[in-house]
Amino acid sequence: MTRVAVDLAKASRLLNHGPTVLVASAHGAQRDVMAAAWNMPLDFSPPKVAVVIDKNTFTRGLVEASGEFVLAVPCAAQIEMVVGVGNSSGRELDKYAHWQIGTETASQVGAPLIQGCLAWLECRIYPEPHNQQTYDLFLAEVVAAWAEDWAFKEGHWQDLPEPQRAMHHLGGGNFFTSGGLLPGNPPTA
Repeated sequence: MTRVAVDLAKASRLLNHGPTVLVASAHGAQRDVMAAAWNMPLDFSPPKVAVVIDKNTFTRGLVEASGEFVLAVPCAAQIEMVVGVGNSSGRELDKYAHWQIGTETASQVGAPLIQGCLAWLECRIYPEPHNQQTYDLFLAEVVAAWAEDWAFKEGHWQDLPEPQRAMHHLGGGNFFTSGGLLPGNPPTA
């Protein structure tokens, strides 16, 4: 993994394009990972995110117990793993072992960084019991952000080959990838 720190003021750009993410969680000796299409950046300073974590998931219990999670942005080459962790329960199997998911230690939270992804946001939840119980909606502060140095440079996503692009869930098990930069649209600060 050749991850580099992302300026927290630009962490929202890791999610602005609406990718499917992996939600990594851990509490005590337990850990889990799930796929989530419903996520988004919320604010710049401090950076905040929102993600829907269904109350029936094993991940949800670990997030509530620990108060933290990692959002990881997987690439298209990881599609089988993303679909697999999204369609199975951590109560029934160790998803990390089953899909041979490598991990790295996060810098600020106990949940792991998932190897092979494009970017990671380490998050601590803002306890919002009403939103969590009524809407399965978790709000969190991003306390550290990382990206692969070849995928996200100087605060901008790079034009990546298809297998390295982020994925977007269309529903019904269908995904597409982000396209490249349009001509004549140079990145701005």
